[in-house]
Amino acid sequence: MPADKRKRSVLITGCSDGGLGSALAVAFHEAGFHVYATARTISKMKRLSALGIETKELDVLSDSSIAKCVADIPDLDILVNNAGLTMTMTSTDTPMAEAKKIFDVNLWAVVALTQAFAPSLVRSKGMIVNHSSLASVIRMPLGAVYGASKAAIAQYSAIMRIELEPLGVRVVDLKTGVVGPTNLEVNKTKVDSAGSEDVLPKTSIFQPAKEVIGALIHRDYFQDEAGQSGMTPPDKWAKLVVQDLKKPNPPFIIWQGAYVFLGKLAAYLPMGWIDNMTKKAAKWDQVEAVLSKTGTKLKPS
Repeated sequence: MPADKRKRSVLITGCSDGGLGSALAVAFHEAGFHVYATARTISKMKRLSALGIETKELDVLSDSSIAKCVADIPDLDILVNNAGLTMTMTSTDTPMAEAKKIFDVNLWAVVALTQAFAPSLVRSKGMIVNHSSLASVIRMPLGAVYGASKAAIAQYSAIMRIELEPLGVRVVDLKTGVVGPTNLEVNKTKVDSAGSEDVLPKTSIFQPAKEVIGALIHRDYFQDEAGQSGMTPPDKWAKLVVQDLKKPNPPFIIWQGAYVFLGKLAAYLPMGWIDNMTKKAAKWDQVEAVLSKTGTKLKPS
């Protein structure tokens, strides 16, 4: 059916109930799109199914799963690469296996999905939306691997935007601020038989501050002592994103969610000013205080 005679279609990865992908699926559905909501486990999208949204099983790390999905969806207007993993850990203590897993999902899966659906998107003169997040431009302590993976997808998106422009495909970098609460998968710290958290390896250079770091790993960035963080609710965020994407000429970079102003300022303000803000927001100044008392004060490189 010609594109102008049918609903515009959108495929979204990482749509398990309670996540940002699920919120986007609902917002697109309410905006009149035919939505293909996908997740590795289809039973985790019961809420979307109940709303009449078409759900499909898709493991973004499986070539065969991707191929099956492409075969099932011959025509596509928008691909939203939303599936992602996050990790909260000191840069020098992040297990390599976990670090590679973060990049597998946050970067390489995006590359694979984009390559697979590129022919369809060229035919429809469609759009690719890559979810990079505020973490791609803001340096948050305990978020080195996650931030690096998001910075990588932002650069990938920027170059792909130039390459695909003459083919009529628009590429959008979605930089999300603080949105929640969501069920974004996070790494779990180990708990020993005594019930105490074994957050850092015994060889960690941050051992003097292990108790403080352990507490920080279990809190959300920008969250105050009362558990409030000024987060943008997922449904509100999703509606704003869809509004931006529905524009005749969507912006190449979409900023939505709390604290995105920091990302916009980062390119213009002194690096030290932004770093001080993020250190206070992430409570990393508490770690610095402990390390200073033990004679292990960190110095910026």
